[in-house]
Amino acid sequence: MNQRTLKHAVMVVHDCVATALAVILTFVFRFNGDLLAERLHALPLLLPPFVVFAALVYGRFKLYRTKWRFASLPDLAGIVRAASVLALTLLVLDYVLVSSTMYGFYFFGKIAIGLYWVLQIFLLGGPRLAFRYLKYARSRQSQARAATTPTLLLGRGTDIDILVRAIESGAIRRIAPKGILSPRIDETGQTMRGIPVLGAFADLERVVADLARDGTPVRRLVAVPSALAPEAEPDDLIARARRLGLPLSRVTSLGENMRDAGLAPLEIEDLLLRPTVTIDRTRLERLLTAKRVIVTGGGGSIGSEICARAVAFGAAAVLVIESSEPALHGILSRPDLAEANVTGVLADIRDADRLHTVFAEFRPDYVFHAAALKQVPYLERDWTEGVKTNVFGSINVADATLAVRARALVMISTDKAIEPVSQLGATKRFAEMVAQAHDAAQDCTEGETPTRLIAVRFGNVLGSVGSVVPVFKAQIARGGPVTVTDPAMVRYFMTVREAADLVLTAASHADREARTVACADGADQRAAVYVLKMGQPVRIGDLAERMIRLAGFEPGVDIEIVHTGSRPGERLNEILFAREEPRVALDGIDGVMAARPIFADRTVLDGWIARLRTAVAENDRAAAEAVFGEAIPDFHNRPTAPLCSETPPTASAMAPQESREPTAALGH
Repeated sequence: MNQRTLKHAVMVVHDCVATALAVILTFVFRFNGDLLAERLHALPLLLPPFVVFAALVYGRFKLYRTKWRFASLPDLAGIVRAASVLALTLLVLDYVLVSSTMYGFYFFGKIAIGLYWVLQIFLLGGPRLAFRYLKYARSRQSQARAATTPTLLLGRGTDIDILVRAIESGAIRRIAPKGILSPRIDETGQTMRGIPVLGAFADLERVVADLARDGTPVRRLVAVPSALAPEAEPDDLIARARRLGLPLSRVTSLGENMRDAGLAPLEIEDLLLRPTVTIDRTRLERLLTAKRVIVTGGGGSIGSEICARAVAFGAAAVLVIESSEPALHGILSRPDLAEANVTGVLADIRDADRLHTVFAEFRPDYVFHAAALKQVPYLERDWTEGVKTNVFGSINVADATLAVRARALVMISTDKAIEPVSQLGATKRFAEMVAQAHDAAQDCTEGETPTRLIAVRFGNVLGSVGSVVPVFKAQIARGGPVTVTDPAMVRYFMTVREAADLVLTAASHADREARTVACADGADQRAAVYVLKMGQPVRIGDLAERMIRLAGFEPGVDIEIVHTGSRPGERLNEILFAREEPRVALDGIDGVMAARPIFADRTVLDGWIARLRTAVAENDRAAAEAVFGEAIPDFHNRPTAPLCSETPPTASAMAPQESREPTAALGH
């Protein structure tokens, strides 16, 4: 018998004993003399079937699913409901089957049944609460011994309560909470789990000074999500923390039981976005549980996050395909993936034979294609490499996916694929068209599950390789200048986590609702391209100024902003959908938009691919751009600009506003 089964058996035995004891004590407290003796004499006949029935009722109300150390009000409510059902059962039996009409007396009576109800709740709930208190007391003692860092907690009471529970349970270690600062003035003067609320964020300097005077110098600040909400004015909080020289950390999760709890340094990008889009965890767990997943470019910023999220949502096995040995080693060495079934192979998506071999051996259910070349200036110069990877490589991935009959392929694309003005945008849009053509060729044969091929368009991903925020932070750390190509340039932003969850959500919709639509109404009616609702775009000039201020400097005074001018392949505004792309409503999925496909005839597409191969082989850029112009008419309307020089761009010239696609470059 394993430990889990043993614990479950102990809980069942305890509740059965508590049930028998509740009945016996009811008789002892309510009756005496002959009345008591008569009832005790009937116990061997009464108790066994009633205890068995009670155990079934307890199971129905899920009394055995919660660990006693986490017993809470919902568990107590379940106990009350179960005890009420048992009391009502006794009442029915007493008044219907053992009534005064049949036997001349009531075996229990109303008062005794009411007494039983109270005793049953006490005997079931009391030990659970006592066990929780003992665990709580022990964890408090252990936490007090291990706590080494006097800390102030920042945020509203509901979030702080969860954080303190995590500290008490040991999920977050080496934190000794000495006080709380809340953005809500009415919480000042209260205590939360024994920790006093000492003031608001504006009182930070005073509270730190008071604690230092009392012999408790604060060495750390920890902020929960409510402390970083716009209405809490987190910019001012960061400025105060910097003036005091105190490290400011944020809580990475406030999930159930703080299972993913941890602390991370508060980064500037944590304050730059709208509220994070909420995902449907149940939907994604239903999609990935026990499934096999391949991620191409899995060593990159987005690819690695997709791997981590696939594991978190229950994937049975994840295979990383990566052409970079350091990147493959990095993803396979991540601590959060160490206990999961995550493996990797060195392979280049340009090598079709290698891909087919790998796919045939692994047999994936879902494929997430994140491998690409993405840096705009380099692709403008080395255009053949972009075509080889972003077009021909994507074709190889699509062919390998179809060969193993995976359920779906999700191709990572970019908002630059719409009305493209760069080689990156053109190659990505062409790859979208290839996926849509393959997708339309699948039919709904009875008994078969056709492979779905879709694309997901990203805006700019904070923290991805080449992202604007890390580059600006590095420039600020060096004392400037901060390089901005054009102050009027605007971009959409999303987090790495949002990007990965968007990919998984798109796959779930493509494999469920959109598949049903396709079989009923035809392939041209289903969603083929998915985009995250990223709110209002951010002006890059404003972003640079705010980041400088968050770092404690004044733009134009302490750190200069230099405008370098737009580069080849750049444009001022990003577009999420083409004008001719019909939108699709995604009922029940918040934060995501979609459009139906616009694809070329398969014969015409194959002709374009053949001409592209010839153009690349002959290094004929004009011929390649002629193909892109026919396939993507807007490509002919792009502004003309001189090609990049043969010398790679310098670090300062690589102002990052345009080079931030999140797909994992093969050259990582």
